[in-house]
Amino acid sequence: MDIRKVKKLIEMLEESAIDEIEIHEDKDSVRVSRNRLAPAPAAAPAREIQVAGQHGAPATETGPGPEPAEAEEPEDNIVRSPMVGIFYEAQSPGKPSFVELGQTVQKGDVLCIIEAMKIMNQVEAERAGVVSRIMGANGEPVEYGQPLFIIRDQ
Repeated sequence: MDIRKVKKLIEMLEESAIDEIEIHEDKDSVRVSRNRLAPAPAAAPAREIQVAGQHGAPATETGPGPEPAEAEEPEDNIVRSPMVGIFYEAQSPGKPSFVELGQTVQKGDVLCIIEAMKIMNQVEAERAGVVSRIMGANGEPVEYGQPLFIIRDQ
């Protein structure tokens, strides 16, 4: 196949909305595609709150910094994603989040929504407690079993 034809295909591809084209000519074939995937965004830092201690110290919110290992947390405190999808912290854009750091939740309270195949699936608290960490980032993809929240005893 003539290299000029390949260059012309590339030019046509760049000028159109087509992402990929494959041409067969006799025994020759050429496939031209462009990868429109954006570079993966850096992971959003987890938001965490330290629950007030026994001495009545006020609760404090911490920003990015050294994150405690997930293994330090009892398994029943961790709310994991039940599916692969997109994490949403609110019912819709402009609406308040289902939960905030430091908020007390009851068993069955909605924590977030995970969109999978255009279906909105609510993730509910499996136990009562205080939301001490939010690890999901609004609008970002989540994997099955990925930690989303930590809910500690009150």
